Amino acid sequence: MRARRVILVASLAAAGGAALALVASGALAGDGGQKGPSQVSRAQLQGVNFISNCRFSHRRPDDPIVFPGKPGLSHDHSFVGNTSTNAFSTLATLRHATTTTCLRSGDTAAYWVPTLVVDNQPVAPLGATIYYRRRSYDHVQPFPAGLKMIAGDSMATAPQSMRVTFWNCGVAAGVPPSSTVPTCPDVRGSGLRLHVGFPSCWDGRRLDSADHKSHMAYPMRGSCPATHPVAVPAIELIYRYPVTSGSSIVLSSGGQYSGHADFFNAWDQATLTRLVDNCLNELRHCARGE
Repeated sequence: MRARRVILVASLAAAGGAALALVASGALAGDGGQKGPSQVSRAQLQGVNFISNCRFSHRRPDDPIVFPGKPGLSHDHSFVGNTSTNAFSTLATLRHATTTTCLRSGDTAAYWVPTLVVDNQPVAPLGATIYYRRRSYDHVQPFPAGLKMIAGDSMATAPQSMRVTFWNCGVAAGVPPSSTVPTCPDVRGSGLRLHVGFPSCWDGRRLDSADHKSHMAYPMRGSCPATHPVAVPAIELIYRYPVTSGSSIVLSSGGQYSGHADFFNAWDQATLTRLVDNCLNELRHCARGE
């Protein structure tokens, strides 16, 4: 076996240094490299995640991704995570602030969704549960510092794909996902939730794009498309509200169909890399303290 490997290395060396570098890095199958599609099954991805729980931080009609440097130009947003987020936020300002409402102190990223409005009054969320999952058979890379992305359509006037956004009442309620606000039962652990799922394939080049979406893509059948070859964590953002029902419930972006969310990566990069490597790439669920 060793003799065959020596021959393979020599052949690749003759073909060029780049091929030899693949062997040296362990990128060829059977050389202790990254887990690929042939090594990871769909069943193994079940429950693979780490979680960031974040309290509500503040409301503001700002959007540093869509309207950078233009305070008050956006519809109202409810922010969790980095407490400094405003229209002027940059990676440098978010990193400088370092104060977060998330229980994981290294999660100084900024997250926001349109504000929930009930009877024409804004309602603050109780907080947000943010799942970082592995949705791809491909080895997962941490988000690069400063990556920005939006999931969902703020202009939607009809149901969006439930892969992207939906409402429900929490696991305890037993209410199926819905494109419109459901009536939540009066049971412990029940309450209105807005879910937004982000794409988890990156083009490997851009930290943002003109529409804040096209540099990202959703995986197909467990793999990233060739146009967006880099697998990154799949964020599912779940905002929890202290309301159970109401026909007058809308989002500040308009109606009940316009669910969307923004993410600005300002994590402590070493912490994020450790969680991606030790949890997602090791096919584990990591508890809060890990």
